[in-house]
Amino acid sequence: MNHQREGHETPRSFWSSRYAIGLLVIGGIAAYFLLTEHLAHVVGALPFLLLLACPLMHVFMHGGHGHHRGRSHSESKSNSESGKPGEPS
Repeated sequence: MNHQREGHETPRSFWSSRYAIGLLVIGGIAAYFLLTEHLAHVVGALPFLLLLACPLMHVFMHGGHGHHRGRSHSESKSNSESGKPGEPS
C-alpha cells in the first residue's frame, strides 16, 4: 500500500528559493559598503581579533586535553599518585 499522495512534491528549502538569492545579494552589497566606508575601523580591530583568536583556538582545537584517551580513570589516578606517567603500578 502506497501512503504517499501522488502529485504532491516536497517543498523546496528556503536557501534554494529566489528570496534567499536576493537576500544573499543584498547582504553582499551591504557588507561591501560597510567595509569600504568603515575600513579604518576594521583594520584598527584586526590586532584585537588576532588576540581573541588565540584563546578561541586553544579552547576549540585542543579537543580532548585531560580526557586520557584509552586509559581508565583508576589507571590514570594510580599513575598520577606514583609520579611516573605511563608506567603501570
